[in-house]
Amino acid sequence: DVDAVASQYARAKEIILAHKDHPALLMWGVGNEMEGFAKGDDAAVWSAVNNLAALAKRLDPHHPTMTVIAELGGERVKAAHALLPEVDVLGINSYAGVRTLPERYRAAGGTKPYVVAETGPPGAWEVAKTSWGAPIEPTSTEKAAHYKRAYARIHRDTELALGSFMFLWGHKREVTPTWYGMFLASKERTAAVDIMARAWGGAAPKNRVPQIVEIEATTPVVVDPSQTVRARITVNDPERDPLDIEWRLEVEGEPSTGGDTQPDPGAIAGAVQRNGAPTVDVQMPDRPGAYRLYATARDGKGGAAVGNLPLFVRGDEDPVQGRITRLPQVIAGSGDATSPWVPSGYMGEHRDIRMSEEGCPAPKVGRGCLTVRYLRPDGWGGVVWQHPAEDWGDREGGFDLTGAKTLSFWARGSEGKEQVKFGYGLIGRDKPYFDTAREEIEVRLTKRWKRYMFDLEGQDLRRIKSPFFWVVGGQGAPVTFHLDDVRID
Repeated sequence: DVDAVASQYARAKEIILAHKDHPALLMWGVGNEMEGFAKGDDAAVWSAVNNLAALAKRLDPHHPTMTVIAELGGERVKAAHALLPEVDVLGINSYAGVRTLPERYRAAGGTKPYVVAETGPPGAWEVAKTSWGAPIEPTSTEKAAHYKRAYARIHRDTELALGSFMFLWGHKREVTPTWYGMFLASKERTAAVDIMARAWGGAAPKNRVPQIVEIEATTPVVVDPSQTVRARITVNDPERDPLDIEWRLEVEGEPSTGGDTQPDPGAIAGAVQRNGAPTVDVQMPDRPGAYRLYATARDGKGGAAVGNLPLFVRGDEDPVQGRITRLPQVIAGSGDATSPWVPSGYMGEHRDIRMSEEGCPAPKVGRGCLTVRYLRPDGWGGVVWQHPAEDWGDREGGFDLTGAKTLSFWARGSEGKEQVKFGYGLIGRDKPYFDTAREEIEVRLTKRWKRYMFDLEGQDLRRIKSPFFWVVGGQGAPVTFHLDDVRID
């Protein structure tokens, strides 16, 4: 796409000129895993990368250039050396394979200096799985041992390795709420923090985090609906601090898409019995499907250890029923809210649609809102929020919203009198995976925020794949309007 490549080149130029003299700048990273996850042999991609690296060198001769690839498979290393003369350093994202990375890199023909641009615990795609496909997550204690070995191996390669970045210094829910984050959402540090603080030259912490010896189920992990599972954790504290142990049962999350942050489904109320002890009884839900039992041991002094067990409830699932999700659920607006639905369904004259949370004037709720622009005076365009992304009813997905009362949103026009159609449930029964309910309204917006609401009581909400959409027709001039706090309660 010549226009897209040219636009990318212009944006890169702006970024380089804006930041080239900043004292914190290390090097220019041109692209992250942009070669995809197949062979990585698309010469057009590498050509664009090389052109951008050359641009960076011309505008800023004082900093080296780098591009980042996803592991070493396929033609990545060969292409980076043959087709990227303007790239000085190769960034490599590697998790479980990092301990053999120096040898594998050389065997693939690697001679450029490299940075391990992402590493951490074994990825969810690299571990053993249960019989129903759930990845088995290492405990925080096991992950810390991996961090220690990985860092040591990288930094023994004094010939080519320039350094490493540990992923993730902070908290992020991806696959599970504990897989990649070195801190918990509640701010406690895990063992990976202590290991890396020492590796980076700091002193050992005065109070170390708890250490998990074992977490296991002492009854079968595949059970009938409403049956009880018993589990136990063996965890020690180096300073013998008393430990607070919290158990939590959640519905199993989805596989991560490209590392996106995922919403929190919430704990299943009433499932955990006698919480706080090393041994726990868990009454499983009556709904068939995959679940995960989490254990967190806190020492009360800023340290924690975490582990979990995948569990499964047998039975015939309702073929129409969507996934469990927590209510209320914010779909869009309100700044940094995370939604399980994605605004990926662009319709009509989609090339003339712009949506952004940046620069939205005077939000109604929270720190931000959504600005929508339809740039044509004629035709029509719209966007629907979807699950999974870019699916129009051909793939499984959607969420069971049974019990929801309302779908509401705030909207206002830039000029007033903009005519817009809003609704939910766009996927019809002609598709194998349809929305079980649908409704829409057409409104004339005013310049002031106004709240609109759909009554969901009495609707069949077993599977909602598209919880919100908007559509505008040509109105003789471009249309701009704003949305905030689109939510299901």
